[in-house]
Amino acid sequence: MIRSFLLACALAAPVPAAAGPAGPVGLADLAVPAPHHDRTIEAVVWYPAAPAAAAPAEAWGGNAVFHGHAVHRDAAPAGPDAPVVLLSHGLGGNLRGLGWLAHGLAARGAVVVALDHPGSTTRDLDPARSLDHGTRARDLSAALNALGADPRFADRTGGPVTAAGFSLGGWTALSLGGLRGDLAGYAAHCDAVGGGSTHCADIAGWGIDLHALDASRWDGDHADPRVTRVAAIDPGLVWGLPDRGGLRAETLLIALGDGPDRLLATDFDRSGLRALLPGAATARVAPARHWSALPRCRPGGAAIVAAETDLPICDDPPGADRAAIHARIVDLVAGLALRD
Repeated sequence: MIRSFLLACALAAPVPAAAGPAGPVGLADLAVPAPHHDRTIEAVVWYPAAPAAAAPAEAWGGNAVFHGHAVHRDAAPAGPDAPVVLLSHGLGGNLRGLGWLAHGLAARGAVVVALDHPGSTTRDLDPARSLDHGTRARDLSAALNALGADPRFADRTGGPVTAAGFSLGGWTALSLGGLRGDLAGYAAHCDAVGGGSTHCADIAGWGIDLHALDASRWDGDHADPRVTRVAAIDPGLVWGLPDRGGLRAETLLIALGDGPDRLLATDFDRSGLRALLPGAATARVAPARHWSALPRCRPGGAAIVAAETDLPICDDPPGADRAAIHARIVDLVAGLALRD
């Protein structure tokens, strides 16, 4: 599982964004009431902006490590009945990390909501809270409620709702579609592989005993019936699952890399998840690795990362092009989320 919380010091003040695709993309803040956290969650909405009403483009989401995106702040939305995508970041990530995906989907007509999951973000990482993974699904359900109550978007989001996510966010998306975890199975997996899994290694490093956690919370049903489509990019928590059904949404599983570039913690083939979901579509993007779903790195970004972690955050396998990897994933998710 991704450990990008180690990059907190690298995520400095924003710098100019890379140029975006043709067609204006709007960006607006969204306050998400979240009683399950006793607070309001920070969220943003990416959406197709009306060309005539688009404000001047501005840079958003970039920093010394990663490229950002050109957006039109608070521009008028374009068109009614847009499909909705709920976007979930990985462990230690944040709402900016999948900005390339949100921007690409909004440019094609989707309204995309991204938020910071309390307890598992870059600057707010609490290991125990991050393992209470059901709260993340509730975050996205709350975001969908807030979007529907917002007069700027309430009349423009009549299309299907897709949950999409990367790494732990991929599991969040699957949870919203009805897939349930199994604590005993995951604990047995970590017992067996130990440090062979980045996530199991993190859990051990945090001093957390999976066997002592509350199985009723881990194994709970976190489905949202409004979510009818799911796109999971290298999803986490996919080991040790029983064949008990539950996933009812149309599902796309996207694998990053193959062979030695495949991350064990998110390998839905070796974990048996793919076999448990015979109705799910599968796509494989290679050459790539798990970290290829992070934003494109700026010149000099790799040196900043190297000072914080030995993870290959900015490095892709030979022959890989991160921009092309992102474009392929945008195509795949758009093919699911924007289909009539």
